[in-house]
Formats: sequence, C-alpha cells, structure tokens
Amino acid sequence: MSYRAEYIWIDGTEPTALIRSKTRILADDETTFPIWGFDGSSTNQAPGDNSDCVLRPVYDCPDPIRGGKDRLVLCDVLLPETMEPHPSNQRATCVEVHEKYKDQEPIFGIEQEYTFFHQGRPLGWPIEGYPAPQGPYYCGVGAIEISGRDVVEAHTTACMEAGLAISGTNAEVMLGQWEFQIGPVDTVRVADEIWLARYLLYRIAEDFGIDASVAAKPVKGDWNGAGAHTNFSTKAMRENYDAIIAACEALGAPGKPEEHLAGYGVGIEERLTGAHETQRYDQYSYGVSDRGASVRIPWQVAKDGKGYIEDRRPNANIDPYVVTRLMTNTVCEALSGKF
Repeated sequence: MSYRAEYIWIDGTEPTALIRSKTRILADDETTFPIWGFDGSSTNQAPGDNSDCVLRPVYDCPDPIRGGKDRLVLCDVLLPETMEPHPSNQRATCVEVHEKYKDQEPIFGIEQEYTFFHQGRPLGWPIEGYPAPQGPYYCGVGAIEISGRDVVEAHTTACMEAGLAISGTNAEVMLGQWEFQIGPVDTVRVADEIWLARYLLYRIAEDFGIDASVAAKPVKGDWNGAGAHTNFSTKAMRENYDAIIAACEALGAPGKPEEHLAGYGVGIEERLTGAHETQRYDQYSYGVSDRGASVRIPWQVAKDGKGYIEDRRPNANIDPYVVTRLMTNTVCEALSGKF
C-alpha cells in the first residue's frame, strides 16, 4: 500500500520566513525520499519566468497526525541549475559551522515561546478590554489562568510520537502564551526539530481553529514579548567554569552583540526593552541567575562550576539555523585551543 510523505520547507518570506508543505504519495517499497520541486515564484524564492526550485530531503520522522507509515520530510531548498543552496537556505551554512566545530561537541536546548490567537485577539482574552495583569499566568493552573491547554497537550503528544527531542512545555507569562523546549541536541539537529515542532504546532492549531504566532511582541504595551531563549554548551563548558565565563565574554566581544542581534529575529528592539525580564537591545551583560541580563548563567552552573549558558536575546520568530550557527561559531572559535 502507498504512503504519504509530507515535504516541509522554509520559504523566502521576509523579514520572517514561513513554513510550506505539500504531500507526495510514495509506493510502499519506496524507502528513500526523492528530490522534488516546487514553484518558487509563489514562495518568494524565484521569479515567475524561472520559477523552479528543488527540495532535497534532509531529515524525516513519523507523521503523528496521519499515523501509519506516513512521514514528515524536512527539506532544504536548492537552485536547480547548480544544485547549490538557495540564498534563503540557512541550513547549509549552519551545517558547515557545525562540521567545523563538532569536535567541541556543541549542544543546544531552545525554548520556543508562542502565542495563541483566536479571532484576532490572544486566546482567552475578553472580547473588549484586557485580562487581569500578568502574574498568575506563568505555569498557571485553572480556567482563568490558562487558555489553550488542549492544543498544547495535542502538540506535545504529536512531538513525542514523531520522535522529536521535546523536553518540556509550560504556560508563559502572558495569558494565551505558551512554550515548548527542544533539546539537548546538536547545532543542526535542534534547528531541524524546532522547525518540525513548529510545523506540528501550526498544523494541530488548524484543527482547533486557532492561530499560533511567533511574533516577538504579540501585544503592545505592558505585556511580555515572546522569545526563544537558547541554552548552549560545549564539552569544555560542561567540564570547566572558566570556559563558561570565556563563552559569555566571547558573546559580548566588540562587534559580536550587533552581529548576533541582526540574526536574532525581527522586532528585537520592541522586545528587548530592559523590562519584562530582558536586557536592552543596545546593552550586553551576563550574570548568574539574572533574567535581566543578555546571557544568564544558571545558579546551578555557578554552584557546580560547569554546565551551560542561556542566551536570552533571541526572539520567538528566529530562524534557528541562524541562531545556532552564530552561537556555535562565536563561542567555539573563542574556546578553540584554550580548554
């Protein structure tokens, strides 16, 4: 019997790329996923008079929505003339950096925040006016404190059944805002799985008539933004506190904050204001247990003298390939030959 392969790719929409997908029916005895194509003129990746783009499968997992033998197939995008990476393909350079520094064993855990919307307002918000101020919603329990748990539970189950490295979920500081975590896995794998987990989130939210948004500042005013706090370590950092400090210093070296913030998602100035558990976008700091710093060193890491750091600056709308490439390159280059 035939089965379905859902080809998933990242488009060329700016400033924030979108997920696209289409279904290919494969014969039961087809065990590899063939290269395929699509109309790049409809995804901001090609002009109409030369519109073909190539999909190259790079990662697959079970399709938990359809079940059976059906698969989700993550692809990167190539140019048909040369079979080289398309300019929108951020995965290719991420792979290059990972290969360069894989001997340092970089590992990531990304905390993907998002906000549910229904009929143009955050899920659970009153039709007119605002809910009670922030306070009871973070990790809250109860019908007043929480909205959207049924979608979250369905998404979590789907990620687990797909074999993704989902490691937790929680309600976030603003009503209707949630988070899931992927990791710990390597530089490329964590980004692959964030994209697939996003696909599953959007697809499952469809069934509930709800939109899941990764906007960095989903509601203007005195409400938390949405981030993608990025936890990172190398083998040296997992063994030596001096490497932890060296990593923090490397991220704040001249020119590095600007380079990183340029790749940390659109709307960074709206979210990193110095309020709502952020450091200002134009300042860099790090500190132990400091959620108002650019980079936090968890208290347990300081106590143990080894572990990981949390870069709190990335937005919810990041391209994770860009963020993990930047962090791997900056920190691993600084630590090379020193630990």
